[in-house]
Amino acid sequence: MGTWEYKDFSLIVDYVQSDPFAPPSRCRVRVPASQAGFPADLTSSKIRTVGFCDYLSRMFWRETNDAGADAAPESQGWHGSKGGAIMMEKPGQHVLERTSVLISKGFIEARFTITLPARGRSIEGLRAAAIFGDELPPIVANSLYARSLNLDHLREHVISVEDQEHLRRVSLNKLGLVAFVANGAVLPRKSGIDDAPMDKAKAILFETPPSLAAEVKLPSGRTLTGMGIPKGIALIVGGGFHGKSTLLEALEVGVYNHVPGDGREFVATDLTGVKIRAEDGRSVTSVDISPFINNLPFQKSTKSFSTPDASGSTSQAANIIEAVQAGTKCLLVDEDTCATNFMIRDARMQELVAPDKEPITPFISRIRTMYEHMGISTILVIGGAGDYFDVADHVIMMDCYKPHDVTARAKEISKESPGNKIRRDGSDKALFDGLSFRYPKSQSVLGIQSQSKGRVSARTMERIEFGGIDIELDGVAQVIEKTQTRAIGDAMVYAANRYMNDNLTVKEVLDRVDLDIEDEGLDCISIMGPVGTLGRPRPLEIAAALNRLRGVAFKIR
Repeated sequence: MGTWEYKDFSLIVDYVQSDPFAPPSRCRVRVPASQAGFPADLTSSKIRTVGFCDYLSRMFWRETNDAGADAAPESQGWHGSKGGAIMMEKPGQHVLERTSVLISKGFIEARFTITLPARGRSIEGLRAAAIFGDELPPIVANSLYARSLNLDHLREHVISVEDQEHLRRVSLNKLGLVAFVANGAVLPRKSGIDDAPMDKAKAILFETPPSLAAEVKLPSGRTLTGMGIPKGIALIVGGGFHGKSTLLEALEVGVYNHVPGDGREFVATDLTGVKIRAEDGRSVTSVDISPFINNLPFQKSTKSFSTPDASGSTSQAANIIEAVQAGTKCLLVDEDTCATNFMIRDARMQELVAPDKEPITPFISRIRTMYEHMGISTILVIGGAGDYFDVADHVIMMDCYKPHDVTARAKEISKESPGNKIRRDGSDKALFDGLSFRYPKSQSVLGIQSQSKGRVSARTMERIEFGGIDIELDGVAQVIEKTQTRAIGDAMVYAANRYMNDNLTVKEVLDRVDLDIEDEGLDCISIMGPVGTLGRPRPLEIAAALNRLRGVAFKIR
């Protein structure tokens, strides 16, 4: 719409709302990097730049919040004063690549929205002048210039993010690990609705069992000791309320970096780790679930299984196969959120229901083949199915929130008290080798998106409005910010327009999208042009949304 020059920065207005009730106006400020005065080494690599921009986003949000600039006056009816808020998306505990603050072409750019003030439909010019002339300049001055910030704190933030990324991308693989939890980590959260760490005075800090201790050296020169979970099958066991699920929840978000002080900074999980659960009622389209479910009544095929209303077992089977074909090398599973009949069948049930009458091959019968033949590890929280001792490489017991390596004892119990016969009929490898692959059809995605005027938006963190369809992401645990939800919707449209051609699999399409984001930034997928409300998702979560789009179509090979 236009650019206005201030003394120390430029203001760019990309969109002006049509009335006080329309979506807020979108603005950007640009500060020349040479004037901002930050040391060049803080942005000397991609991951350092991500950490740097994340920190500045937090500072800009803090300034708007502290000044009260993000709070519009309470509505006083139609003729009352409305609008007047300067808003930037509030960052959470995770450090993501976002579009709220960017470094581009020699500038530091911050993006935000302003709800222009009005009474009824009458513009409040004086209030607007105060917002742009009095409120905005100090926010910019106090958040985007080195002279106004604690550079030691900024450097600590950037170096911590760099160390975390190195731990996940380099150290895990070098040590043959699928996950790592540092000594002293604070895993519990403040509450079920607050992702901040529990007060250290109340929390039990993580302590590594000696037999699983691993040491890693980080780029900063810091050396960490913590619990290394080797690749393979790892069980997390223990009594109720002793910390099993708390540990797994920390590992779920161990695919992301965290702010210093979060307590989970050095909880790292394989980059491709995916939380798996049963998801009754989800839509499944053309998924080959035959390694787990076969011989359905009425000869219904499971090589290309579709249903608008999946059961617990079929949804969990589909979630696994979709994740495998999207590229995961680590499944994160909690017994509490799984379908019991998918996880295990006891001896009595095997005796009563003949194998040829039971279409489900439980997960326990495939878990080792998935690792030995496909290199897919599993970390499984289990509390009531000791038969998994037979297939586990490591067993970790949580006792009063402290881990203990009980692998040897679990193996002894396995020998002393044989469990159910685990069915491994020799067809495991062939079943996985023969999986049907899916090639998404662009016309199905774009056809759905074109409904309802082509609207794509994030209703909540767990729901995308995609044309005429809502995509439910309640069962996708690793979407952790609404900024990601918005980006997922945009990425699906971008992928359909650019790469879906019936000749690329879901993984091949989304790998190309991810490479474009890596090279060009998140702006390349944005439907609305420059916005400050996108956060980078993993290809795995974009795939999860695509797989849950009701009406999507795939070519099967």
